Amino acid sequence: MNLRLNFATAPQTNNRPFVAGSLLGGAAALIALVLLANAAYSSWRSQRTLRAETSALEAQIRTSGVQQQRLAVYFRGEQTQRTLERSEFLNSLIDERSFPWTKIFTDLEQTLPPGVRVLSISPKLNSGRAEVTLQVGAQTGASEVQFLKAMENSKVFSGLVVKDIKQAKESGQAAGAQDAFLIDLTVWYST
Repeated sequence: MNLRLNFATAPQTNNRPFVAGSLLGGAAALIALVLLANAAYSSWRSQRTLRAETSALEAQIRTSGVQQQRLAVYFRGEQTQRTLERSEFLNSLIDERSFPWTKIFTDLEQTLPPGVRVLSISPKLNSGRAEVTLQVGAQTGASEVQFLKAMENSKVFSGLVVKDIKQAKESGQAAGAQDAFLIDLTVWYST
């Protein structure tokens, strides 16, 4: 005969559901840990390539910066400055030689009304266009107005800017002695 006697003061409790739940929760936590560790490792591997590329680009930027500083020092040098000034002078001479002097005088001749004459002309090439500074003498106020209207309506001259209009007698200039008015202006000339 088999008798089961319980000498404990409290009855024995069944811990199986707690142990089963703990094991299930631990297994879920272990799976989550493995998944998160895998995601962290793959993220670290992909960023390792980016970090290598970033460091290579930063090294290239540093090298370019050093090279730029060397070039800046070179171009600020005395010999280089002399060479640049000389090339600018030679380029200005070439530009003056290539300026269409005969064409501008032909166009001015067609634009000038009677009683108006050109006293000085100074072209300057600016962004592929010719900026022409003129000093013109006019015998009468009517010829002055007629000249300014002709310049505004001209197809080859544009952007008329009158800098100064003065009476020749007040200015005391001998060159414009026969002119009543002296006009200083700037126009764009398109060939």
